[in-house]
Amino acid sequence: MRTITIQMINDFKLKKLKYDFAGYTFDKTNQLSFHHLIVPKRECKVQNIPSEGYLYWNGAILRQNTSHDYLHTIENYDYDRFLAITSELIDENILGELSIESLKRIRDVLESFEREYSGKRTNKGNLIIKESYVRDRIKL
Repeated sequence: MRTITIQMINDFKLKKLKYDFAGYTFDKTNQLSFHHLIVPKRECKVQNIPSEGYLYWNGAILRQNTSHDYLHTIENYDYDRFLAITSELIDENILGELSIESLKRIRDVLESFEREYSGKRTNKGNLIIKESYVRDRIKL
């Protein structure tokens, strides 16, 4: 795990909270990963951003196999909703804490996406919204 990820886990007290920046629960910190917020990893070299963009101001900590993967799925299907969630994650980063209000706004966007895409499948026949994407969230 990258030093920046460990630092953000500690600074945001995620071990105590037991949920990530999007309100997804986790059991062990090795389930968490750094998500690039403002400058995607693929753009960092082009823009001369050091450390492949693994910088505090450019990150949120998400559970890899749920919120992180789900956010990228949303990015592929509904970029506006992806940006709405990203905006909330940026606000949490700037504030230095995970607020219930922000988590509720993220939940609203997720539920809106789920209403629209529930039961829909990818070109390969897989469900767009996996069960774990809707199951492992805190109760608000």
